[in-house]
Amino acid sequence: MKKCFIVGAGDFFGLDIMPEIDDYVIAADAGYDNLVKVGVSPDLIIGDFDSRNGKIPAGDNVITLPVMKDDTDIGAAFKEGWSRGYREFHIFGSMGGARFAHTVANVQLASNIAEMGGRAFLYGKDEITTAIHNGSISFTADQKGFISIFSMSDVSSGVTIRGLKYTLEDSELKNTFALGVSNEFIGEDAEISVRDGILLIIRQKC
Repeated sequence: MKKCFIVGAGDFFGLDIMPEIDDYVIAADAGYDNLVKVGVSPDLIIGDFDSRNGKIPAGDNVITLPVMKDDTDIGAAFKEGWSRGYREFHIFGSMGGARFAHTVANVQLASNIAEMGGRAFLYGKDEITTAIHNGSISFTADQKGFISIFSMSDVSSGVTIRGLKYTLEDSELKNTFALGVSNEFIGEDAEISVRDGILLIIRQKC
């Protein structure tokens, strides 16, 4: 599947995977500077550019947004990617940093993308975060380390976890109790599924 890469202005630790020929790369605001660091040219640059002190990159592939808006710059970048037909999003420069509120906003965005039928991956320093909605995600037996599963819905029902240290079968997770925190890979193929709800899944980079 072709992928949309979005690079924001948050803490940036490089690109864990590199864009391929059919992928689409969007710089969100000062995410442009992060892409310059790794030598990747964006297909689109979008933002209000407050993170660049109002300095707008030159080019005909730049969309300038008003500072007063409903979307974050990464949220606006997602909408551009979605409108171009992309359904798999790899989002960098989106986790950590001094503005925790933006981390929460990006977690909400990943959940919204899942609910819309897409899939987003948020890359932090040591972890990758994604979300699933009324579906499943699988991991191969070579995965190691910790993985945590949280309900983003009030209640996620029909939750099944197999192939991890702690398992569940057709159970419930609530967004008020962290039952799924700090599970572990055990050298088996693993699968996490939910019948009704949104699950946030955070795993260590291997």
